[in-house]
Amino acid sequence: MANSRTLIFSDPDGYAAGFGNARIILTVTGAGDFEAQLTRLTLNHLEVCRCCESLPRIAYISLPPERISLSFPIGATSLVSDGVVLRSGDMVLHGCGESVHQRSYGSCQWGMIALSAEQLDSYGKALTGREIAPPLKTRILHPARADALRFQRVFREVCHLAEVRPSLVERSEVARAMEQEMLHAVINCLAAADTEDHPRTRHHLTKVMARFEEGLCKHVDKKLKMAALCAEIGVPERSLRVCCSKFLGVSPARYSLLRRLNQARSALRRADPSVATVAEIARKHQFLELGRFAVMYRTTFGELPSATLRRDLRA
Repeated sequence: MANSRTLIFSDPDGYAAGFGNARIILTVTGAGDFEAQLTRLTLNHLEVCRCCESLPRIAYISLPPERISLSFPIGATSLVSDGVVLRSGDMVLHGCGESVHQRSYGSCQWGMIALSAEQLDSYGKALTGREIAPPLKTRILHPARADALRFQRVFREVCHLAEVRPSLVERSEVARAMEQEMLHAVINCLAAADTEDHPRTRHHLTKVMARFEEGLCKHVDKKLKMAALCAEIGVPERSLRVCCSKFLGVSPARYSLLRRLNQARSALRRADPSVATVAEIARKHQFLELGRFAVMYRTTFGELPSATLRRDLRA
């Protein structure tokens, strides 16, 4: 049965958890109050997400193993996907179970569509007369302008209907019509798109970054020395610096610091200020110099850690 829901978030962790089978680690990189709106629409064979976010961030997205995914910026938003700058009309076609680093420069809107390889093959043959093979590696697509505009129009209309008339989406004939029009627009883009690709090089760099993320998650409560982490994951320090600069826009050490700062902020937001202290939470996330932690925290998020601890109690 088709269904849709639109959720509003002020907590990055709650927002990241709202994507269902896609696992997202969100690292906010700019100051201010985080706000996000997530519209999720499930049709017969398609899953559609529309995302609106208020702050710059780095997202590490692990996609579900049973689905092919398509991600893309919306409107004038620019995104960087695995080091490639995406403009309006560009798309990224992801294979089953792939991971991607996606970053934004500020407030942004982007979308994601997921479907099975069988559905891609079936609809591809029905609409174009030829097979559209599922990607083994990520592909960057540049559809023709007319195809891209049509896709964006259909995507916008489908999401708008899901947001303002969710009960209508549950009607089987409406859901079927929406899905067919969306699939038609997607297949047209995939069938005729130019491809900007250095797949082997990017696939190698993606694997390096996946090992880096695994290493960070394994030692989530530790302050890591980069030399030790590189030795553990089998990546030369220079290679990791090059990959992080391209994929994340920051050095490995800076990214690790931002991850720990975001984790500390999440803990401060969840904590009871009548019991917890900033010093206790800072030490738990390996910030042993409280004054230095407060300065880094305020520089990154625009407020002192004590303000985060108090402010969410009032909210």
